[in-house]
Amino acid sequence: MKVFINSLATALLIYSGITMAGTTNNTPSTLRIATFNVSMEALNYLPSELGKEVKPNGNELAEALTQNHQQIRNIAEIIQRVNPDVILLNEFDSNDESHQSLKLFISQYLAKSQQGENAITYPYFYQGPVNTGVASGFDFNNDNKIGELPNDAFGYGLFSGHFGMALLSKYPIVKDKIRTFQLFKWRDMPNAMMPINPETKTSWYNEKAWNNFRLSSKSHWDIPLNVNGEELHILASHPTPPVFDGPEDRNGKRNFDEIRFWIDYLTPTAASYIYDDNNHFGGLAEDKAFVILGDLNADAVDGNAIKSGIEQLITHTRVNDPKPTSQGGKLHREDNPNAKNHTAYWGMRADYALPSKAQLNIVGSGIFWPTKVEPEFRLIKDRAASSDHRLVWVDVAFK
Repeated sequence: MKVFINSLATALLIYSGITMAGTTNNTPSTLRIATFNVSMEALNYLPSELGKEVKPNGNELAEALTQNHQQIRNIAEIIQRVNPDVILLNEFDSNDESHQSLKLFISQYLAKSQQGENAITYPYFYQGPVNTGVASGFDFNNDNKIGELPNDAFGYGLFSGHFGMALLSKYPIVKDKIRTFQLFKWRDMPNAMMPINPETKTSWYNEKAWNNFRLSSKSHWDIPLNVNGEELHILASHPTPPVFDGPEDRNGKRNFDEIRFWIDYLTPTAASYIYDDNNHFGGLAEDKAFVILGDLNADAVDGNAIKSGIEQLITHTRVNDPKPTSQGGKLHREDNPNAKNHTAYWGMRADYALPSKAQLNIVGSGIFWPTKVEPEFRLIKDRAASSDHRLVWVDVAFK
């Protein structure tokens, strides 16, 4: 498995990646950690042709980045306004192993002032492979015609790396300790929620498909950071939306088990079955600080997910849920008492930044969702302005 880490400043080359040499001695009093589904994926940049379906070729984001694209400028401005020390980007296409799109976003958008905001520099990033658009050789949807060769992707995407992820950091990434779980098989999770065909009462997937099905629709990443001598693990993922299926609820069950993966990873008595892409087993030691980040596509109250999964995660004994709020979200759905916690325009809490309880104190949290009367509303007024998700952040301090 290749590991991709990079630095955009003076650096020390280490075989498969690059990391900056040297750190300062003072641990910051607070650290701002954020997650943002930025909608920087190919379908957002396709040219519209009346009456004609246009399929992406995978270069749409790269091309948009060279055009001083307004949506991308707005995304950068939002990030500059919040100024996180670490941020996970969901739905950032990653089909280029040299990471030119991500480097361009960092250097030409984030590192340049947007509308007078302070430029922001991220010397370190991680952008590993994901399952979206990766051909499997199997018919996962059960929609192949007789004689047609099956080749559904392990995760929904129209090319390899579609809807990818990237982590940006002001602090060094501990390359030697990164763990990825892209290849982990769903069948290897004890009591996995295997989808059942409601008509035949048998497995939705045939035996070969089930034995080869990967749990992660994108990937699960454990990325340790060196915050001036303190080790902080970023647990990043983007589970599949629990919709776009049928009564077998294959996406809903996969979403549940993608979230359950982190529950087990944090539970020493339940983590022994977990293996990473280097075939190392086990979960995260109890003395390690962490923040769970990502668009988890599940809400314990609203939406279509199997709600017990996300409920078990946010109430886990090792997790401290900051329950971030926004006035803009509250006013967006005034008839919904949960709206202040929503992170997506369609009305649910989908995006999470969940720190560890034992090692970190929560200093503050929030959701970037301006109200309609604020000038910043132009940045989130619709999906074309930026994204259908909102940036979510939490401020933490080591105990």
